[in-house]
Amino acid sequence: MNMDEALVRATIPQDLVKVLCVEPRTRYKAEAFTEAFLKNSIKPRSCHNLKSMLTHKAVVLGYARPKKDKGKSKRAKGLNAQQKRAMKVFQIKPEHQRYELFLPLHELWRQYVIDLCNGLKPTCNPQFVQQKLLKADFHGAIITVVRSKCPSYVGATGILVQEFKHIFKIITKEDKLKVIPKRNSVFAVEVNGFVSHIYGSKFEQRASERSAKKFKVRGTIDL
Repeated sequence: MNMDEALVRATIPQDLVKVLCVEPRTRYKAEAFTEAFLKNSIKPRSCHNLKSMLTHKAVVLGYARPKKDKGKSKRAKGLNAQQKRAMKVFQIKPEHQRYELFLPLHELWRQYVIDLCNGLKPTCNPQFVQQKLLKADFHGAIITVVRSKCPSYVGATGILVQEFKHIFKIITKEDKLKVIPKRNSVFAVEVNGFVSHIYGSKFEQRASERSAKKFKVRGTIDL
């Protein structure tokens, strides 16, 4: 009990009783008066309101989130790169290594590049076309090795059937599958008379990674 509360509950001194003309109350009378005053002042809740409150109030008795079984996953997981190599997923069967089988793919790629470069008209800015081609998918393109530190690669031409981070795989008109390293080689790609040169050493990314890469245009690049 603090000092203010003690003063409120304290009895009136006898010398002030006659002056104030009040009758001092005992402790029990004071408590009874306070309870009666509060009952008259505070509006009691009706049974109807009480039932309504209990009806619309959610009472959480207990809740436990069910544990997920980490050992069993509904989502099927794909094969990783090591498993794909073991299953020879990336290898083209000898009976499928035929140039004519990939000609429809080349035609699809040609239409894809024309649409990508807004029609590839003679009036198109060469730098604009070059930037578009650097981020394009080259599967189906006919590429030719025009320069290389390995002379045996120079002149090799064919349809690109597989592109990896460091190599191109092409099918030649002689139905031969050739693996050309990107590094230290320069490739030429021709579409509707427009010839673009690709420096393989600056092209060592996967096709999916290259689409988000920013290339810088340089005047000359060494092998």
